[in-house]
Formats: sequence, structure tokens, C-alpha cells
Amino acid sequence: MDKKDGMNYAPVGKPMPVVKPGEFVIAAIALDHGHIYGMVNGLLEAGATLKWVYDRDPDRAGAFKHKYPQVQIASSEEEVLGDLEVQLVAGAAITSERCDLGLRVMDAGKDYFTDKAPFTTLEQLQQARAKVRETGKKYMVYYSERLHDESAVYGGQLVEEGAIGQVVQVTGFGPHRLNAPSRPEWFFQKEYYGGILCDIGSHQIEQFLYYAGCKNAEVLHSKIANYSCPDYPELDDFGDATLLGDNGATNYFRVDWLTPDGLSTWGDGRTIILGTKGYIELRKNVDIARDDSGDHVYLVNQEGEFHFQVAGQIGYPFFGELILDCLHRTENAMTQEHAFLAAELCLKAQEMAIKIK
Repeated sequence: MDKKDGMNYAPVGKPMPVVKPGEFVIAAIALDHGHIYGMVNGLLEAGATLKWVYDRDPDRAGAFKHKYPQVQIASSEEEVLGDLEVQLVAGAAITSERCDLGLRVMDAGKDYFTDKAPFTTLEQLQQARAKVRETGKKYMVYYSERLHDESAVYGGQLVEEGAIGQVVQVTGFGPHRLNAPSRPEWFFQKEYYGGILCDIGSHQIEQFLYYAGCKNAEVLHSKIANYSCPDYPELDDFGDATLLGDNGATNYFRVDWLTPDGLSTWGDGRTIILGTKGYIELRKNVDIARDDSGDHVYLVNQEGEFHFQVAGQIGYPFFGELILDCLHRTENAMTQEHAFLAAELCLKAQEMAIKIK
């Protein structure tokens, strides 16, 4: 993986299987975004068995098989959905098409695992909520900036242990490298990608809800702009928002496509978690000008100042928990309501955003 290429960000962790081969069978449909590789990597490391891949572009399916030689290339989506062995379908479709794919997957009696953002409209969210109630199947979301990042996982463990007391604010920064020539045409069309707050803003809102322990929240204010991409007038290259949680915790986040070429990685992602007894800073991808590795965790509390470099030490427990949730119909990896609430709030933030001119 090229550290500068966020499009193909596919972390590789240490295998932590929770099932034996053949006990949990998965398939991949719609490879429009490179995140599909991270999604599948995580599930395979947790013990899943990959059986099928289908994409309308045979070259993409062929590249996927080159990466995972054990997979069979299906002749159609229906061939995958009709296979009774398949228990979960992972998909990274064009953002506006993710909901429809999920509805078809759940109608086929399978759980669905989609790349973020899971929706581009509130109507799609309503359809997915209804289908989950109707089928009892999961519509789970790959919020990778928390789920597939060891510093973010460890930060959550510190919060849960009470290392900083009660969380009162989460501040997030999610800059990404645009690398426009590598992006497909749909990436620049708002109808298809939904807008910056809908898209990469979904990571930030999900992290706020998780770290602050919010069951609900409201968007107080949001803004979007296109500062530097006149050739792509429908692209938001900047967005920010402020939220208030139902427990009194607050959130500010900023996302952008303004990462300079001189940065060694695809984005200097950071999260600051403020508690009543301390604070945590996550430097996810790089510690600029000092260490080009990621997964740095800084903790300051009543006991002192601490720095942890946790790459390769924590793992990615979400994927094994998701497999067990699918098998046992539990909600330990992430509740369905949490996944949907993060999506709802990012859609509302996008919808109400002031457009800076």
C-alpha cells in the first residue's frame, strides 16, 4: 500500500480468528472504492472464508482475485446472493448505490457490510431502517478511521478504563489527499458522493458518538467550501461542523482535501478527546517531522504525561466481534442504531451546511 494513497488504504493486522475455516462465509460485491480491500482484509484476519466476488467491471474483479486467489469470480450479483452458504456481503459501491445494494443483500437473507458513507440521502436511511426491521439482518458500516486504526482502538480502551474521566469534548481533524487523477468521475459529482460532510465527515461523527458515549446528538452548525478545485465545481474540498451530544458532550471536526504533497502520508488525521481528568491525542497516520509511522497515542492525566506507539500491538477487534454478532445475533461490535445515527447526523450536517463562496 502506498502511504500517500488514501483511496487504497487497506490496513494489514495480526490474524485474530474467531471462527474456523468455513464457519463464516463472505462475498464481495461492488469494488468501486479501494476500501473493499481493507474490509475484506479485516474479515479474513478474523477467520472469515472468502467465496465470491462480483463487479460489473471484469478488470476490477480480476485484480481482486489476484489479491485473493481463493475467491471465485461470479458471473452476476444474483449468483452471489443466491448462494445459501454466504452469510455476509461486503460492498464498496458508488456511495449513492450503497443503500440499494444493501436492500438486495438483506432481502437475500444475508448481513451487509458497506463502506462509509452508507447513504447519500435521508430517504435511503429510512429505507434501510425499515429493511433491517423487516429482515432482522445487519446493515453494518466500515467507519475505518476508528475501526481500522490501532491508535483509535487504544484511545477507546483508555476512555473505557477511565483514564481521563468523563469525556466532555471530542475534536477531530480528517484531512485527506485529493490525488484527483486517481479518482473516478463519480467522486466529483455530489449526486453520487453526497458531499464532504456526508462522506469523510461520517468518520468524525461516528468517533464523537463512540468516544463521548452519546446515544443521540444534534448538529448545531456546519459549513462547506470549494477553495482550491475550480475544475471540480461540485466537490467540497473543505467542511466543518459542531455537534452537541445528548449527555452534554460537544464536538467540533474539520475535514478537507487540502493535504500538501510534502506530507509523507495521505492525511494527518488527529483526534483529541478531552475528559474531566485528562486528555488524549491520537496522531493516527504520522507524527509530523519526527516519525513517519502512525498510531501514536498521547495521554495526559493526573498521573503524568505519556506517549504510546501502538502499531502492531492492539489489533482490530471489530471484525471478529462483527462475525460473532452475525452468528449469534448480538451487537457487541457496533449497535445498528449507532451505525445509523452517525449516518443520519452526517447527512443532516451536509444538508444544513452554509456554503462559503
